Amino acid sequence: MKLTILAFGVTRDIVGDHTLSFDLDTGEHTVDQLKSQLISTYPELSSLTSLMIAVNSQYATAGVMLKEHDEIALIPPTSGG
Repeated sequence: MKLTILAFGVTRDIVGDHTLSFDLDTGEHTVDQLKSQLISTYPELSSLTSLMIAVNSQYATAGVMLKEHDEIALIPPTSGG
């Protein structure tokens, strides 16, 4: 399954671009599996205090199933003031 992933903030710096094309094995995959594979490919992601993944403009929990044409975004930790 080929996914297009949008990267924001520090995640963009880590993966090297604002858009990432990422291939997963055939079959069903969850957000948690994607996150594990992203960290395996980009180990620096594991240093983030929190890394949220949004699927189709909604924050996604670990068990959400992914589909090939989902809009996926990496949301780095944010701070407010």
